[in-house]
Amino acid sequence: MKVILKADVKGTGKKGQTLEVSDGFARNFLFPRGLAMEASSGALKSLEEEAKAKERKAERILNDLKALRDKLEGQTVKVPARCGEGGRLFGSITNKDIADAITKFLGKEFDRKIIDLVNPIKTLGVHPVVLKFGQNVNGTINVEIVSA
Repeated sequence: MKVILKADVKGTGKKGQTLEVSDGFARNFLFPRGLAMEASSGALKSLEEEAKAKERKAERILNDLKALRDKLEGQTVKVPARCGEGGRLFGSITNKDIADAITKFLGKEFDRKIIDLVNPIKTLGVHPVVLKFGQNVNGTINVEIVSA
């Protein structure tokens, strides 16, 4: 019997797969537990449409990430900070401070988890910061630490 799995089944297959299984396994195990449905032509068509919709959504998200990266690439955002003699800061600049500055620059919320800051910034000046948007989309932004 041909079935479409609705969930991952250990030792059988992954969600969305179309498999040939024995009638007893399908009727006594998969169907009663809601793990699979019979692979009719309508079910196969809806599965195909669902996969296409998922692909379009992933492509749209990727395009949005690339557009955001292109908007921020090479830009300089200013982060005001209190500092002492010699340009040393009182405290340090973290990814949260940088995310707040980018939020002001963009005019919309920016997630601090995107900012890949290895060590907190502790001096005045311009520092390049890597942004990792996900899905292999990376960018760089310049952060200028200015005296407040």
